[in-house]
Amino acid sequence: MELEQLRQLEAVASCGTFSAAAERTHISQPALSRSMQRLEAELGASLFARTKNSVELNEAGLLALEHAQGILRDVARMREALDGLRARRSMLRVGTCAPAPLWRLMPAIAERRPDLVANPETMPVAELERRLLDGTLDFAIVPHRPEGEGVRSAVLMREDLCAFLPKGHPLAGRSSLSLAELDGETFLLYAGIGFWRDICERLMPRAHYVTQSDYLVFGQLARTSPLPSFVTDESELKRADLDRVSIPLEDAAVHVTFYLAMRERPGHPLNDLMDWLERRFALTGGGPAPR
Repeated sequence: MELEQLRQLEAVASCGTFSAAAERTHISQPALSRSMQRLEAELGASLFARTKNSVELNEAGLLALEHAQGILRDVARMREALDGLRARRSMLRVGTCAPAPLWRLMPAIAERRPDLVANPETMPVAELERRLLDGTLDFAIVPHRPEGEGVRSAVLMREDLCAFLPKGHPLAGRSSLSLAELDGETFLLYAGIGFWRDICERLMPRAHYVTQSDYLVFGQLARTSPLPSFVTDESELKRADLDRVSIPLEDAAVHVTFYLAMRERPGHPLNDLMDWLERRFALTGGGPAPR
């Protein structure tokens, strides 16, 4: 039995239909139905009275819901206690979908709260949003303003992707390009670019990628390799004197505003830090981070 199944049971009871509960819990209706079937099998009891247009909890379901809600309340209290302990121990959990926003955020946090120790993780956007809501992240950096109740956010920065081409490349003389014009080529990419890789693969489905996980090695290869690559307005490579040209890209998907998001928790010790960061980023206009 998983905690998520208990949350799903609560959602079905509240929504009255599997389709509405699936939407609330951000999974497909078939996946929710299978999850509830597994829960019934594990508990050894049918939990639902189904009609053509709705679903209700039967007597066993109501009893299961009562206990499930008690467990979820206990879990919430446990997390609150652990949150307090973690804050006292000065650990800060930060997740991001891309590397460059950390170049802006980490120095600002160190300036305001030098006592905090952060260990940032890069992960997919959906995982960032889920972990922010379930309390396993303190801050999340996402490429859109988060929706839903219980989350506050502030503009962190804007980043624009550019093609980084050898000067001898056939398209090196262009003033701008679309990713479609580059589709089918082989690119050199840094493995830690996060969601930028997803954008490249989605908009250039025929392209191939040579990936380098060591950033220093990637930088050396970007200076010497004949392969095209990408840079952003945050990249030191763009400002270096290399035998390459940086060409702006026209696709809307590569011009991204990043948001710093935090789950609303009244009285939490990190609220003051978020207040200060929000003012700080508002004063700098959410532009490129100083390097």
